[in-house]
Amino acid sequence: MKISFTKMHGLGNDFMVLDLLANDIELSAAQIRKLADRHTGIGFDQLLQIEAPTEAGVDFNYRIFNSDGTEVEHCGNGARCFARYVHDKGLSTKNPISVKTLNRVLSLHINENGEVTVDMGKPDFVPAQIPFNTNVQENSYHRDLLVDGRELNIKFSALSVGNPHAVIIVEDIENTAVKDIGEALGAHPDFPQGVNVGYMQIVDRSRLKLRVYERGVGETRACGTGACAAVVAGCLQGQLDDTVEVQLRGGQLSVNWRQQDSHVLMTGPVTTVYEGSVQL
Repeated sequence: MKISFTKMHGLGNDFMVLDLLANDIELSAAQIRKLADRHTGIGFDQLLQIEAPTEAGVDFNYRIFNSDGTEVEHCGNGARCFARYVHDKGLSTKNPISVKTLNRVLSLHINENGEVTVDMGKPDFVPAQIPFNTNVQENSYHRDLLVDGRELNIKFSALSVGNPHAVIIVEDIENTAVKDIGEALGAHPDFPQGVNVGYMQIVDRSRLKLRVYERGVGETRACGTGACAAVVAGCLQGQLDDTVEVQLRGGQLSVNWRQQDSHVLMTGPVTTVYEGSVQL
């Protein structure tokens, strides 16, 4: 069977986008892994599926699969690509559009300059909702990890912005064991569904640098939900203002933690790379 797709990216976080509004296709984890392979397949961080809505008041369903074939709850950079795809393909003229993920409803707005703003909703700090196994709710936590043969005590903030994040403040983001700590903390049994691990270097109250080791993918050039989680964590610790420019390896995002309703707004660019088709 041959399927059509669009390759897109948000600051280098890249996606294969499928329009399944009229197609009843269910890709297996093995098929997704094969398509995601950058040497023998198309190559992407996540697969995005556009599907018909299953509840009233929602324009589309939005499903996300990591390159290892696992389905995940949320992807902020992908949500921006989703909005641009829907408008470019004439699937909707509404602005904003409302999309349903596994665990929340997002509002996606295309701005006049072509960038897309995603209303990510409210962050969640309740450990059971992240999910994160702990007896107390705090702004920061500690865990002992074995990293490259050394025992390290890691301090981090834990929260969900639709998917689980652990945010670590570092002094030098370029000399941080992103992969080693990310793998160790991501596999910690206190995170039963894994966790995305972000490393935040605060430049000043309105700017930060960020690298994210994403579960099921590895380090990506940008992570929209990771940028939102980092800004929220920094605000809670009194080190950031509520509007912050987040510098990732792929480019810059603007994140605002809106005080009147606690919603997190994330704004950034979208790029369509090419159209194609592939034989499954």
